[in-house]
Amino acid sequence: MKMKFRSALLLGLATAILAGCRPSTPPPAPTADQAIVVEEAMATIQAGFTQTVEAIPPTEAPTETPIPSPTAVRTPPALPGIYQSNQLNPLDTPHTYIGDTCEYLRAKWDPNNSAPGTVVMIVMIHSITNDTVDKPYQINAKDFRQLVDDLHAQGFEAIDMQQLADFMETNAKIPPRSVMLLVDDRHYAEYFNTHFRPIYEKYGWHVVNGYISKEERQDLWDQNAALSAEGWVDYQAHGVIHNTPMSDNSSDDYLVGELQGSVLGIQQHFGKAPIAIIWPGGGFGVRPVQFARQYGYRLGFTTNPRGPIMFNWVPQADAKDDARPYFIAEGPVGDPLMTLPRYTDTAAGGQIDTVRIIGKEAAAYAEQNKAVELEYYDILCAPTYGAIPTLEP
Repeated sequence: MKMKFRSALLLGLATAILAGCRPSTPPPAPTADQAIVVEEAMATIQAGFTQTVEAIPPTEAPTETPIPSPTAVRTPPALPGIYQSNQLNPLDTPHTYIGDTCEYLRAKWDPNNSAPGTVVMIVMIHSITNDTVDKPYQINAKDFRQLVDDLHAQGFEAIDMQQLADFMETNAKIPPRSVMLLVDDRHYAEYFNTHFRPIYEKYGWHVVNGYISKEERQDLWDQNAALSAEGWVDYQAHGVIHNTPMSDNSSDDYLVGELQGSVLGIQQHFGKAPIAIIWPGGGFGVRPVQFARQYGYRLGFTTNPRGPIMFNWVPQADAKDDARPYFIAEGPVGDPLMTLPRYTDTAAGGQIDTVRIIGKEAAAYAEQNKAVELEYYDILCAPTYGAIPTLEP
């Protein structure tokens, strides 16, 4: 197309030149000199046209914008259900309390935290006697020492309340098999020196005491304050009046007196605020738990021996059980951390294997589902929460 146009242009220009040289009368036939003139004119025109075309920069071909390859959309896998144990009573089912799945998975798989399957056995102790056991809440001193030795032989280590609270809330590091020796009520220093100091000196185990904060018996306050200062007896709240259990029928004034009163008394005499309430008489309810949270309590303990506890895993009942009429259902309260179970000291020895089995099964179940949970975390959680931490040196 361009060649035809250029040829036509050249021909037209040549014709115009010749026309300008044409006389008014018909010319004679062109001579050789005229042919030469035409040829030279055509050459000049051709040269000028070529220079003009070369001066015009060629139009660059349009650059195609590369189309990125489509990013693969990763579908998060379905998460497995919570570990279930046939070692529990069928009516006692594990309840979780961490609503943020990403927060839970990050804490669970952080290698600097407790490994999955870390289990805690809480033992309720009231009265240790060297005499004949004639009350349901007593245990013989020899049997108690045997219980402690059996726990130690099976790899258990004692923890205090701060360790338990940190573990239950954030999966902080504790021994894989942990036990809490939780003593109810006030005792003279002799009681702890006789039954618990030998354990502390032999195994390094601490003991926790749910202390009744009545403003009387200054000698009791002074003796226990001295033990608290030594650091191996951990004092927590057990009410003030104590003999009337807290419930949803309790007045606001009574709940404030029992819960805030315990905080003030322990702060005054032991120099610290309690972080746990050992519910007097095992009584609790929705309102008592709400009040306890208001005054800074992080954990609460029932008298229900449902089983051991693990991170984000607390055995609870959702309804009253006629076969166990004295057990208050914890499910309706909706706060597992404030309604933790405890084994009685006389029955704890027979449950050591049960606790060990639950811990081992939970660890195996977690490992079985580890890849799925980590993939879920990587897809949905890591962009906001960051990658799972690495092991610190």
